[in-house]
Amino acid sequence: MDPWSECEGKKAHDPIFQTYPSQNYRQLVDGLCKERSTNAVVARIGRCIWVPGPIIVGAGPSGLAVSACLKEKNVDSLVLERSNCIASLWQLKTYDRLSLHLPRQFCELPLMPFPANYPIYPSKQQFVAYLESYAARFGICPTYNRTVVSAEYDEQLLLWRARTRATGTMGEEIEYVSRWLVVATGENAEAVMPEIDGLEDFKGTVMHTSSYKSGSAFAGKRVLVVGSGNSGMEVCLDLCNHNAQPYIVVRDAVHILPREMLGQSTFGLSMWLLKWLPVHVVDRILLLIARTMLGDTAQLGLIKRPTMGPLELKSLSGKTPVLDVGTFAKIKCGDIKVRPAIKQISGRQVEFMDTRSEEFDAMVLATGYKSNVPFWLKDRELFSEKDGLPRKAFPNGWKGMNGLYSVGFTRRGLMGTSVDARRIAYDIEQQWKARGKHPDVFL
Repeated sequence: MDPWSECEGKKAHDPIFQTYPSQNYRQLVDGLCKERSTNAVVARIGRCIWVPGPIIVGAGPSGLAVSACLKEKNVDSLVLERSNCIASLWQLKTYDRLSLHLPRQFCELPLMPFPANYPIYPSKQQFVAYLESYAARFGICPTYNRTVVSAEYDEQLLLWRARTRATGTMGEEIEYVSRWLVVATGENAEAVMPEIDGLEDFKGTVMHTSSYKSGSAFAGKRVLVVGSGNSGMEVCLDLCNHNAQPYIVVRDAVHILPREMLGQSTFGLSMWLLKWLPVHVVDRILLLIARTMLGDTAQLGLIKRPTMGPLELKSLSGKTPVLDVGTFAKIKCGDIKVRPAIKQISGRQVEFMDTRSEEFDAMVLATGYKSNVPFWLKDRELFSEKDGLPRKAFPNGWKGMNGLYSVGFTRRGLMGTSVDARRIAYDIEQQWKARGKHPDVFL
């Protein structure tokens, strides 16, 4: 049984409902449902469900982290997930050889470490198993296959109204109503498709990395990988290991750093140095070590490094440096070939900006992801309409107005998620306690 269908029976015994006299609250919600049913044109709102705790949109690591931190404070939440599983990006839209690029201690969610027997860089399968154990430990049971099509704050009711539809259907809609709304859909909600002249008419196989699983399907084929971030570089390595002939398009300046330096992870070394030195000095140290270990990347066809250092660039733009796991060695020996930006495509023929033209059997678009928040959240204060990210940079982008929160948008990975999840849980806990002391404060 859907646990939220039991809310009516439990209302009289739930402390949060002390904030609303039962008769008055029932009239408010009944009126809301009637209004929605009257105004609905295509799809009918079948139910309005009051959620005593926060509504969390997204059951990825960020949503799970907030829910767990709230659970620790005895505050239940409703987690809405458009897919049929937790961490759907990891489970359904990542390639098989993926592993964490950072050591496990920097990727733990609040309140639960990784198992001691996990390797330094857990695999995709191990990370998913960790998340499933995490959800089980804190009793997090998301409502699956529920896509939030719109969420807005009702100024009259002083509540958030999240309208949902069963994923992949045009069936009955359900509207969830709560005092708090936590946006946990993250920076990687939707795949970004590049605009390339002739791409739609390419005669070979075209796929985004969200659909790529293994290079075994491309053995013996010439494959052009568009995009030189961590995913693009690793897909090239995977293709190479499966006897494909990979080429990689490097359009912009890119920082390539060894995943490990001086016997420890590059990220761990960076964090340690930042305790004592300013960012620009740490950047210089990292680049000096990288050049010593890798050589001059520009000589191998890779465009020169950005003028801004890797840490500073990540902080200001969110652009992550490439942490090399073996791709660079394949580029140096010629197994992976580098090409500049694409000018146009005709049939299977790809023309590059350097006037060179070559034929390919397949293209893998490693062009990243973007936030989808502007498409469903009716808010213009916390989130930017341009990129769907909080307008304020970390650590100030976690809280908006009227009980609106964001988690997983820090551009600092799971470390940033953990920080924001704890802040959100603490903030909501204070309001929860205040409502118990002052029952009429939100009436």
